[in-house]
Amino acid sequence: MPITATYLFIVSMDVDPDKEDLFNEVYDTEHVPNILKVPGVISATRMTLEPLTASIGGQHRTINPDGEPHYSVIYEIESPDLMASDAWAKEAEKGRWPTEVRPFTKNRRHILRKVMAS
Repeated sequence: MPITATYLFIVSMDVDPDKEDLFNEVYDTEHVPNILKVPGVISATRMTLEPLTASIGGQHRTINPDGEPHYSVIYEIESPDLMASDAWAKEAEKGRWPTEVRPFTKNRRHILRKVMAS
């Protein structure tokens, strides 16, 4: 699916192993659906880190992703101001995420990217 948004907000993190099932349940059934209610959020795609072997400079290389968070979500958004909005703040704090899941996350990263015209 092509990117249609002007901005991508990428959130990545690890979670304590004993909270992983709860993390995935809450992220899929509560947190992402809540964020998708915010006006200006176009889509959200979750992903996990995978091993990588690629041909780089004519050689096959295995890339070691040490230190990179295991889980990520890419939100396609219309404006870089969106994450500071009241609507975002309201939806991000709903459900079990703030009290039952967020405290068990670590290695969190928040990145904003502007999509370049191709």
